[in-house]
Amino acid sequence: MELGIVEEKVYLLREQLSMDQARERAWDAKGDVFGGLNKFIFRPKGEDVQITLSQKRYEPFWHVVSRSEYIYDSRRKFQVPVSSLMVERVTLEGFESDFPVEKQSITLNGVEHFREEANKEVFVDAATGEPRDFKSDLQYPREEINFAEFDPGQAIVVPPEIRASYVVRQVLGETMKAVQADVIHKEEVEVTTIDLYLKPVYAFEYFWAAKDKRAVVEFDGLTGEMRTGGKAIHEELGRILTPEVLFDVGTDAVDLLLPGGGIALKVGRAVVARQKQQQDGNDRR
Repeated sequence: MELGIVEEKVYLLREQLSMDQARERAWDAKGDVFGGLNKFIFRPKGEDVQITLSQKRYEPFWHVVSRSEYIYDSRRKFQVPVSSLMVERVTLEGFESDFPVEKQSITLNGVEHFREEANKEVFVDAATGEPRDFKSDLQYPREEINFAEFDPGQAIVVPPEIRASYVVRQVLGETMKAVQADVIHKEEVEVTTIDLYLKPVYAFEYFWAAKDKRAVVEFDGLTGEMRTGGKAIHEELGRILTPEVLFDVGTDAVDLLLPGGGIALKVGRAVVARQKQQQDGNDRR
């Protein structure tokens, strides 16, 4: 089996909503952020609610795509029924000998030729590991960045806790398989996309002093969609994983990626070349 793994990439999705625009929307929504019965019975006045904190952050998600192709032959016996109990043998054109009838059928030996192709695409929240549908986000402008050198400015980058190997393992678990066949012509699995995206999100914390209540609202930096019940705002969101740890799909991780043992594997050139380049860099140090 041949397994090809593409190089990982990191993309920054460019915000379609600026911080000033998001803050203006947040200001207009002050009277609507406190839900439940309060929204209808004890609706606060706009001047009673203040925006105490605001934040721009980048939330990470994985986009992984794979394709597989299996071409193989399998020998089998075909039972062909005859028309009557009275038939005792059958002559087929092109065959030198007759076929005896047993249990009102004849047996033919043949070969089935198989071709199986499949594609798999997954999106995973890189902070939580939960699958989410981020496909519509891919339509927005993006730019490739060097994750190790990326400067988010005043924004906070939510640390990706889910590594590339975890997501790739999920994909390979559904695309790789051990083929039972007499002749295998092609066993090829290719991970064509391993992309980490950083998505802009704006968050605002509201304080209703009269009721001593707080609420957080988020605005999607791409669509402008408003979401109530947002996450708490933190100045520090924990450690940032290094690219060497985050992008850990390599020849030394192949055993972890396989859905089962006993599969002879030939790793694609992309991974081998990257591993060699990393090793050469370490040797020069």
